[in-house]
Amino acid sequence: MRKESLNQLVEVLHSKYEQCTYTVQLTFFQIAYVITGSGFLHINNNKISYQEGNLMLLTPNDEYRFEIESATEFLLVKFSRKYVNESSWNDNCMECVLYHASHVLGCVLKNKPDEPIVKHLAHALIHEIANNDLYSKEAVLHFANALIAVTARNLTKMKSENLQANTDARIHDIIDYIQTNIYMPEKLRANVIAEKFGLSETYLGTYFKRQSGETLSLFVARYKLRLIEHKLKFSDKRINEIVAEFKFSDESHLNKFFKKHKGISLTAFRKT
Repeated sequence: MRKESLNQLVEVLHSKYEQCTYTVQLTFFQIAYVITGSGFLHINNNKISYQEGNLMLLTPNDEYRFEIESATEFLLVKFSRKYVNESSWNDNCMECVLYHASHVLGCVLKNKPDEPIVKHLAHALIHEIANNDLYSKEAVLHFANALIAVTARNLTKMKSENLQANTDARIHDIIDYIQTNIYMPEKLRANVIAEKFGLSETYLGTYFKRQSGETLSLFVARYKLRLIEHKLKFSDKRINEIVAEFKFSDESHLNKFFKKHKGISLTAFRKT
């Protein structure tokens, strides 16, 4: 196994494989789009099939290799942790990538209307890197950003693990609201959410548990925890910056919250 590094913020590659690849450990994020072909992605001791049109997300520290069944053509968009940290995009877009990092398996394309968009973006990127024309570098970055944004949009379709496809539409709206306002605890109080969606506070608790399989407070805590966990893993943010970002009163408060759910301190988690 070899460790693969990235020497720039964003890199786009067009690759074709006719035989299985060796195992690679990433130090960056990577989107892999299957243009043609089929086979299996071996990632972190999991084996997932892939086929034409699949879009997969790989993250720092992932160990992966492709088992090729039929000759496969990939578009690979690689972007660094620094790119995530310094991105001037809407925070929710990149936070969504971070939240789902390392626990997404298989194709992330959940929104059918996005399938032709991704296909067109992939072919636009291939054209630009092949022709290297005037302003191709700027065009590649533009199309790569669009592809990352579409990936993030599809990740938002991956809500609570227990949500079913036929769940009430309002629960998705409530979860979207929570994810959008995760840095504003005053907007996440049960009475505020209940008023926002025209429900009584008592009914909101019952409704949320029935639709999602977990309590409102646990969902908020788990979502917040996941973001904090990935900031510790994938960013260089100091703990006091994370405290301020999530509006904890101080480092001790954040550490108590983290240790309650993870059984380990913030510093120890980052070291490991």
